[in-house]
Amino acid sequence: MVRKVTQVNVLRLVSPWAPAELSRETSLSITYFAYLSAVLALLLAPCPTNTLMGIAGARGGLGASVTLLPAELAGYLTTILPLTWLGAELLARFPSASVTLKVVAAVWVMFLAVRLWRMPSDAQTGSGVTAGRVYVTTLLNPKALIFGLVLLPAPADSQFIPRLAAFCIMVAAVAMLWGGFGRLTQAGDSSGRRLLLIQHAASVWLAIVSVTLMTDVLRA
Repeated sequence: MVRKVTQVNVLRLVSPWAPAELSRETSLSITYFAYLSAVLALLLAPCPTNTLMGIAGARGGLGASVTLLPAELAGYLTTILPLTWLGAELLARFPSASVTLKVVAAVWVMFLAVRLWRMPSDAQTGSGVTAGRVYVTTLLNPKALIFGLVLLPAPADSQFIPRLAAFCIMVAAVAMLWGGFGRLTQAGDSSGRRLLLIQHAASVWLAIVSVTLMTDVLRA
């Protein structure tokens, strides 16, 4: 019962990016196809993690995004696995935990926005988008709460391992898509001006995400 109550409310608590239609599925057992569709939709949606993977691809090519993939997976799993075991009960007992997470995420994302704005455009590698930053950004990504509390079944469920494996595969695929997209934006641009423009646009987007998270906290 605790898990279901938390699932019904978790979208309102943590995610500016989650599709609203997921909330109608949260208290029900969803099919494997519905699970894959929901996970893919969330992973594809713009967020700080995808922004960093895109910038890494723009600066260093697809190879730079590949090297950051373990950090992204580790960040998601660090948050998701404990949530599947204890997350719903802990959030029910300590509702301020979700607020604290949003505040920390907002501060971190604003830090990323400032660093990205100041990042030079003449680098030929993915430097500046480090594995550590990708890990922390993904660790604090509100999407992870939805995966752990809403979409993945409990660890005792026979579908837990197959669905977790499918999740990891989709994380890798989406990361490559964002990295490839970032690389494509630099085709035919040798001056670096386009890269600088993209970095500034990504920085503004991250700042908006940060402000959105903090606004949600103040309204709570």
